[in-house]
Amino acid sequence: MSVRLPLQGVQRVPTDALPPQLRPTWRSSSGFTMLEIALVLFLMVGMLSLVIPRMSIGDSLGSVGRKWVGAMKSFQELAMMGQKTVRLYVDIDRGMYWPMVLDGKEEKIPLDPTWAMPITLPETIRFADVQVGVNRRETGRMEIFFYPNGRIDQAIVHLTDVNNHIMGVFVEPVTSMIRITDHRVDPPTPWTIPDRIRPLLQPITP
Repeated sequence: MSVRLPLQGVQRVPTDALPPQLRPTWRSSSGFTMLEIALVLFLMVGMLSLVIPRMSIGDSLGSVGRKWVGAMKSFQELAMMGQKTVRLYVDIDRGMYWPMVLDGKEEKIPLDPTWAMPITLPETIRFADVQVGVNRRETGRMEIFFYPNGRIDQAIVHLTDVNNHIMGVFVEPVTSMIRITDHRVDPPTPWTIPDRIRPLLQPITP
């Protein structure tokens, strides 16, 4: 017959008094079991699977728009650094664009290997329309010029995706600043010179 002797000097320590690394792991400090936490994570993953496809399309259009702006700034710097005009070809139908450096009567491929080959838009993105000056096209090819003094042809480029979201890129005619927006850009109103000022702008003949 065995006799269980009481343990002398042994005290029960409350769970909350234990260090975090020694506490039981089957329940979090907030009182949630691991099963409950796993269930919440499962539900969150299911919700993200419904939201992420929509976000990816929007981010794709935005990223392409930002790359387009970055490319135009690069062409502007290329013209200023080399002191030669750069002609940007935009093929609306094929979703492609590429720069060429004007050297006298010849066109040369830029030395930068980034622009050695035409850039193609992703399959989900296309050019909706391109306007340079007063000429606007939805098909065909357009040309935008970048000049050695930093000036750029006034241009409006609209990009769109499979959900018909619009991204507009606008080159201001005076400052040549490049702006990007998430809606369609209206062409600027042509400046009109008042009749009373026109005589002052006429050249003076000796």
